[in-house]
Amino acid sequence: MIGIKRIYDPAEEADGRRILVDRLWPRGLSKDKAHIDDWLKEIAPSDELRHFFGHDPQRWPEFRERYRQELTAHREELDRLRELAAGGRVTLVYAARDIEHNNAVVLKELLLE
Repeated sequence: MIGIKRIYDPAEEADGRRILVDRLWPRGLSKDKAHIDDWLKEIAPSDELRHFFGHDPQRWPEFRERYRQELTAHREELDRLRELAAGGRVTLVYAARDIEHNNAVVLKELLLE
């Protein structure tokens, strides 16, 4: 099972394995308070794509498509995430404020296909 959650929301046992999927460490949060099991920054959107998107919902469709394209180069990491999810709960953790338009949403969609 795969879930998504903001890193600033309290960690819960029900989250299972918590995997940070952002390229940069979240501001103002210590590693102890984050309760992260893994940090897969290599599957985060490229810096170029992050800057293009800028958390602008109007750019969401193009961001989503371009990010999915970037992820085709990371089959190994995606397979690893699928294996982890098959063995128990995995929560993809992100820092963005927008809970509907962020890279974890796209990543979850792709993993569930």
